[in-house]
Amino acid sequence: MLEFPTWKRVWLWALTLVVAAAALPSLFSLANMPWPKSLPEPMVNLGLDLAGGSHILLEANPAQVRAQRLENMEESVRARLKNADPRIRIGDISSSGGKLAFTVRDTAQVDAAREEVLPLTYGAGLTGQRDWTIEVVDENRFVLTPTVEGLEQAVTLAMDSATEVVRKRIDELGTREPTIIRQGDDRIVVQVPGLDDPAALKALLGQTAKLEFKLVDVTAAPTDIAQGIAPPGSEIVPYADPSAEGVAAIAVRRLGGIKGDSLTDARQTFEQQSNEPVVSITFDQQGGAKFAKLTSENVNKPFAIILDGKVLSAPNINEPILGGSAQISGRFTVESANQLAISLRSGALPVDLTVVEERTVGPDLGADSIKKGLLAMGIGSLLVIALMIAVYGRFGVYATAALILNVLMILGIMAVMNTTMTLPGLAGLVLTIGAAVDANVLINERIREERKKGRRVVAAVENGYKEASRAIYDANVTNFIAGVLLFVFGSGPVRGFAVVLIIGLFTSVFTAVTMTRMWVAGWLRKARPSDITI
Repeated sequence: MLEFPTWKRVWLWALTLVVAAAALPSLFSLANMPWPKSLPEPMVNLGLDLAGGSHILLEANPAQVRAQRLENMEESVRARLKNADPRIRIGDISSSGGKLAFTVRDTAQVDAAREEVLPLTYGAGLTGQRDWTIEVVDENRFVLTPTVEGLEQAVTLAMDSATEVVRKRIDELGTREPTIIRQGDDRIVVQVPGLDDPAALKALLGQTAKLEFKLVDVTAAPTDIAQGIAPPGSEIVPYADPSAEGVAAIAVRRLGGIKGDSLTDARQTFEQQSNEPVVSITFDQQGGAKFAKLTSENVNKPFAIILDGKVLSAPNINEPILGGSAQISGRFTVESANQLAISLRSGALPVDLTVVEERTVGPDLGADSIKKGLLAMGIGSLLVIALMIAVYGRFGVYATAALILNVLMILGIMAVMNTTMTLPGLAGLVLTIGAAVDANVLINERIREERKKGRRVVAAVENGYKEASRAIYDANVTNFIAGVLLFVFGSGPVRGFAVVLIIGLFTSVFTAVTMTRMWVAGWLRKARPSDITI
């Protein structure tokens, strides 16, 4: 057990020094010292409570999901029945009361209509229920009703999608290690450490970025639009800047437009003639084909560019746009155009998110926490080191060296894994220092007992490590299980503590057991003492 061939010693030292060296950039940064740019720079990111930043709680409106599902189903039903062979003619579709209703004009086509509509419904998860029920009343009148299971699944999918969109938008800002988690059924918690402009974050996350291109209904009378009356099949949409357009709103066709979910890219650029900031967008192949068809079939007609339910502009289609790209103008500044481009690139939010809670943590509070945490760690380390050396002599020196390597390895692993150090994590690091020497205490006390029994030095050391290791491994396995449960079921600060705890368990066992055993074995081999003071 005390045999350490050369290759094993080299391997253990190389592993230890490489992992410990990964902590150096973080220590240099903490000491405000420059780190050479030519060298790798793994860093331990500081959490919101240490670096300062913004905490925002976003809330969604599930009613929007229900309304969007009705609109999508209406459009799908129209397209499905129109493209059926033979075509199935229907009357106007009603979407009142949260249900979709329409009448098949030819009763002989009722069964065929049902066969066409049925594939538009799906199973709602593992419930065994479909997301829509289909009823035929009065022989030829269809009523489609969303089920509770279908609505719950739609809200869950919308919130999961919204969480991912929020994550993409924040990543575009270049921030490091944001915390973005679901809370309940309709809320999202966003914590961004080190963010200097929380207002920009709120504006970015609050923008749905739902982009639509719809044909303008030129048959609508201005007086009717002013009174909020739209022709059948159309809807009234307000202008984003009514003062610049001279009118408050226009009427657009409700169905048949193009949505911005087929975008592949969006960039802030400048209009060549006026040099005004605009957003250049690019469609995918399917979206480009739809856009080309829309513009080709409606030359010399106006179409509206709608963002989040407001018209940015309504230009005329002077010629077909076949390249799969276009420009969005709307009296942007460079900053607002860039934010819109980020929102469009990351995708539209499937539901509006409103800020219901906001907290800003200043960097001074985090700096004070770091200062006091380091002070506590320093005092605790000195006391532990003094006690270990006073009680165990040479073996206490080995324990001290293992303790220092343990702290460096924890920071190094966290830096390589790009994890975040939070205030509870810092507390966990301080706690690890006190707990890290437990293994050495068990080993040293066991060696004492073996010597009292009359065993020789080498046999006492070997049995001491062997017998103590069982208790050490049992205790750390128990702690590891607790740490995993904290990480899986906890969130935010609890996870930060769990991360440091789990990493510290592995590094503590490695340094306190494996490394000290190698050092003791090397000393015994060279000095061959007849007795040891421990």
